[in-house]
Amino acid sequence: MPRSLGLTMVGAVLPGSGLIIGGRRVIGALVLLCTLAVVGCGAYVWWERRDEVLASSVIPSRLLLAGVAIAVLAFGWIVVVVASHRLLRPATGGAAGRAAGAILVGALCFAITAPAALGVQSVMAQRDLVLNVFAAQKESKSATRPSTVNVKDPWEDKPRLNLLLIGGDDGPGRVGVRADTVIVASIDTRTGNTALISLPRQLTFMPFPKDSPLHKAYPNGFGQEGLSLEGRLEWMLTAMYQNVPEAHPGILGPSDNQGADVVKQSVGEATGLGIDYYLQVNLQGFDEIVDALGGITVNVNERVAMGGISSAHIPPGQWIDPGPNQHLNGFRALWFARGRYGADDDQRQIRQRCAIKGIVDAADPATLVTKYQAIAKAGKHLLRTDIPQELLPALVELALKVKSGTVSNVTLDVSKLRLKYLHPDYEGLRETVTKALAQEPTPTPSVPPTPARTSPPKPTATTTPPPPVQDLRDACAYHPTGAQSDN
Repeated sequence: MPRSLGLTMVGAVLPGSGLIIGGRRVIGALVLLCTLAVVGCGAYVWWERRDEVLASSVIPSRLLLAGVAIAVLAFGWIVVVVASHRLLRPATGGAAGRAAGAILVGALCFAITAPAALGVQSVMAQRDLVLNVFAAQKESKSATRPSTVNVKDPWEDKPRLNLLLIGGDDGPGRVGVRADTVIVASIDTRTGNTALISLPRQLTFMPFPKDSPLHKAYPNGFGQEGLSLEGRLEWMLTAMYQNVPEAHPGILGPSDNQGADVVKQSVGEATGLGIDYYLQVNLQGFDEIVDALGGITVNVNERVAMGGISSAHIPPGQWIDPGPNQHLNGFRALWFARGRYGADDDQRQIRQRCAIKGIVDAADPATLVTKYQAIAKAGKHLLRTDIPQELLPALVELALKVKSGTVSNVTLDVSKLRLKYLHPDYEGLRETVTKALAQEPTPTPSVPPTPARTSPPKPTATTTPPPPVQDLRDACAYHPTGAQSDN
């Protein structure tokens, strides 16, 4: 019986060998040959065609085939294990021997079934995510995305892919949606190097392209003269997503997301970039994706308020204190990205870009494999986009370049560009963006960490302006500038 159990384990590790030892040489050799062929093909594909495998992970039909294949292989493996043991067990093993054999076979079958079931569930979760978030080109409506896509090589004549990242403030108890966060991610399609351009949400008189119907409706941009500061709130970038479609429904043509199309056109004109696609994140679901990743790690350089209303002088109930390499769960990460009390939009934009970097860093292969079902579920609740399914394989390959490339921040001189004034300098903004994208990220000289102070440092007579393009590894490094005061 011990020899029988040992040979059963050998037959499970190397399917077919147990059948050969048990006397079924022909079928055993066939099973062993198939096993070696599957292992060999898998090794070849993983080492030589890995990018193609990853690209297939966003094609629903191939995902369905992969799920069926995993289930069939696991079932076949279990059948071989059971058949091998039946041939190898001695006829005189007794009740104890039969019980030991049954326990071993059950354990082996569980060892095969558990990871196979996890694999099938993850594959089906990925398929469900793709089908729910990414519609096929002909099945969705967009007034602003490229009308034709070269699926085989979409970046052939496209040196940069420009994505608009919109953070919506929709959630329970809120009426309407505002673009709380607007970031352009401009990706070099050759290297994967990515530049992030954050636009202040209080921008007024946002322009539209001259050939757009919205330019006729707002020839001087989205804004009005002679309004109080409070009145301007409905004429800022943050309000365009909701207010323009309400005032001019269908003005751009058929669309599944009119607000996103409006913001795409306007941001593209303001920055001088052709915005290809948008990714809209529901910030109320942001914490779910962070928790699915197991949290993110960021450097906190200043006290960040968790709640509070500055205008009403209502202090927050909690703070995120300064410190290096702080691991934040979803709830705290959301406040890290959105906390406003005692902070201006410039500080929030830096934190938002660092939160994006934290998510990119957290999405390592081990995390994606072990927590993918939760990540996919969160993604369904979190994302809206006009990226078509047909483009996903090429985007996966580009994402691998982004993961190994440099993510940088384009610095905007708020005062020089008059971004907080009624009429910002959009021509200067376009010139700044064009020059910044032509440069390589400039590393910031490292500064040794200093203990957090209880009050902000006094400004020095001379300061060095930040470089036009700054590597986020430097921008998000730990260099505390002093804790915020409680008021």
